[in-house]
Amino acid sequence: MTTSTDRDQQIKKLRELIKDIDYGMFTTVDDDGSLHSYPMSKSGEINSDSILWFFTYAGSHKVTEIEHHKQVNVSFSSPEQQRYVSISGTAELVKDRNKMRELWKPELQTWFSKGLDEPDIALLKVNINQVNYWDSVSSFKPQTISFLTPSRL
Repeated sequence: MTTSTDRDQQIKKLRELIKDIDYGMFTTVDDDGSLHSYPMSKSGEINSDSILWFFTYAGSHKVTEIEHHKQVNVSFSSPEQQRYVSISGTAELVKDRNKMRELWKPELQTWFSKGLDEPDIALLKVNINQVNYWDSVSSFKPQTISFLTPSRL
């Protein structure tokens, strides 16, 4: 059983691994089983509930894919640091305006020209289940962090 101290340490480690990497490849599963990957900018840090956030358009194809298949993967890489991180979990669409205001950053204006006034803007909430990473500083072999709890099984 994972204690809250262990979990806090795992979240801290994951934050450290991706802190300098703003963009990841967000992968979804389509109805025919094919995988689709989209470059996405993460919004905010991973919180204490092991949740990762992304802004999106609610009407986008990736949202349709998530509505049918909640399993997603987000990968981050920093080749110059020899750091590679693969996050698997489940995703859901969230239209909470307060959460959007909390997570908004000016760089997002590039994709959402009207900012938070964009009519179709929403958030993708990724509940992290497992993290696989290779960080040459830590080890020459891949490492795993599991965030599965009985409530997420």
